[in-house]
Amino acid sequence: MALASFVTIAATAAIAAPFTYVNARFGTVCTFPDEIFTLPQPEPDNGDGQQWLSADGASLICSGILNIDDDTPKGFVAAEKASKEPGYKITYSKTGKDWAVLSGIKGEAIFYERRLFGKDGVIRTVWIDYPPAQQSKYDPLVGAIAGSLKGP
Repeated sequence: MALASFVTIAATAAIAAPFTYVNARFGTVCTFPDEIFTLPQPEPDNGDGQQWLSADGASLICSGILNIDDDTPKGFVAAEKASKEPGYKITYSKTGKDWAVLSGIKGEAIFYERRLFGKDGVIRTVWIDYPPAQQSKYDPLVGAIAGSLKGP
């Protein structure tokens, strides 16, 4: 699966090289083209993940949190769909036994989020957002990046 993600990322963005991030605190892993997400941001003090920015306004976050509320994929999606946050609209959602995917609009950006609900009590997340004007560039990358999300 990881090799397929590398191949998909490389084929989709011919000049993009895959980079694999491993979070030391939660063991969250995700792979993405580091020639696109070139601006790593400092990790927060709690070490829960990291964010990367692109020159054209996109953002990628790979992180983990403790599942202190025993959240489930279906519960997460239901809560997000019920959100009244201005400018936040879910246009796609899907859940499995231990994962959830959301996509939609948040503010002025398109977003895609994948969460894995680990048996170790950690929720691992990859979040990608980008300007609508960049949709043709990022839509082909989202699946491979989100599919690379895993834990230990």
